[in-house]
Amino acid sequence: MDNFLSTFSFILPTRIVFGPGSIRSIGEELSLLGVKRPLIVTDAGVRAAGIPEKVLAQLPPGTENLLFDGVEANPKDINVAEGADRYRAFGADSIIAIGGGSPIDCAKSIGVLAANGAKDIKAFEGKNAKSNPLPPLICIPTTSGTGSELTFSSVITDTKNNYKMTVKNAFTAPKTAICDPELTLTVPAHLTAATGMDALTHAIEAFTATCSEPISDAVALYAIEIIYQNLLKTYKNGNDIEGRSRMLMGSMLAGIAFSHSDVASVHCIAESLGGMYDLGHGICNAIILPYMMEYNMDYCTEKYARVARAFGIVPDSGKEGALAAVNAVKQLALDLRLPSFSSLNIDSKDFNKIASSSAKNISTESNPRPMREEDYLSVLKMAQ
Repeated sequence: MDNFLSTFSFILPTRIVFGPGSIRSIGEELSLLGVKRPLIVTDAGVRAAGIPEKVLAQLPPGTENLLFDGVEANPKDINVAEGADRYRAFGADSIIAIGGGSPIDCAKSIGVLAANGAKDIKAFEGKNAKSNPLPPLICIPTTSGTGSELTFSSVITDTKNNYKMTVKNAFTAPKTAICDPELTLTVPAHLTAATGMDALTHAIEAFTATCSEPISDAVALYAIEIIYQNLLKTYKNGNDIEGRSRMLMGSMLAGIAFSHSDVASVHCIAESLGGMYDLGHGICNAIILPYMMEYNMDYCTEKYARVARAFGIVPDSGKEGALAAVNAVKQLALDLRLPSFSSLNIDSKDFNKIASSSAKNISTESNPRPMREEDYLSVLKMAQ
């Protein structure tokens, strides 16, 4: 089960500023980076919540900025292209992303186009996409879900082919992540549930991925513990700043874990559903997670038993622990009142298309159980 003999590298190039009120440090962070003309990347929902204004109020005198809020819920290649055009026209020297995973992922890919004088993000698809160093990027998360403020990748919808592609290399990691739990206080309960399950999925998949390593394992296990202990109570009381702080930390740790390991087949299905049907990523992960865990159980029994112990469950055996972990995740989804797979209204006639797209995802190879198209079909049928 342990992987101490594996060869790996670990790098975390992002400076982390964490804690309630930490948004007040934005001026200092801009000064450290030597920039004064940031493009602000966000979405309409975050803007409606008034969060960008809180950030802009902290910018130092002499700073000029342009706000771009044209990011969709599942960021698309056309959003990236528009943002890059705004960046160039404004003569920006940096980017500040404010929001959940969608604005942050979009901002990363805007930076890729800006750094390379390019127009189409499709040219940079892949796990090791070649790129020049990005303009300085500061990410300010407003949800506790994606961990994108600390990862090396962005996931963007290819609108011509209706699937989500990954753009990943060391340069896409932000220079700075300002993680202020106070900015997550306005997140509604249903979104707290979806993003929290997204973070839990990151941590569990990072821990059980075939390419995991000791440092990512340690970070993932702690993330699993923090998220499981705090998600339900934060869902019930969104004004609990301690719970919000712990959830944001859990999300960050999960982001570190999967960026140094990988996600796996839960994400492969979720990204297929998101790319084809524009469904929310967190909801898709939350719905698929327990079924994929059940399907994987015989291939990573001891690791799932470790997950159960992180939940606070002390099993008598590895197999009992693995089953307890699966059942605990199922119960958590029920307690959070997350929707069922059937509520997504996916026609079973589309299952073959979903399975085919999932099997082609670059993270399929990281799943603990080997997955082919027919395996994905089996999981979809379990979930329906």
